[in-house]
Amino acid sequence: MIILNCPMKRDYITELLETYDKDGVTFKKIDEKGMKLTFETNIEDEEKAAKIAKETIKATEIGSVLYFQVSVG
Repeated sequence: MIILNCPMKRDYITELLETYDKDGVTFKKIDEKGMKLTFETNIEDEEKAAKIAKETIKATEIGSVLYFQVSVG
């Protein structure tokens, strides 16, 4: 499970990660409380999943200016 803290664009990030499907890696949102989004992933290495999520968000047109944190939970 990965935890993403982001005060803005939560719907955008949710759609971005839930539609991500490269190399068999997928994400599914399981909870949202305030600015905290919780996703489950299908890979065992949650650190790798967190890195993929962060890189995916940063690669978007708003990713470089969007404040967010990704951690393993």
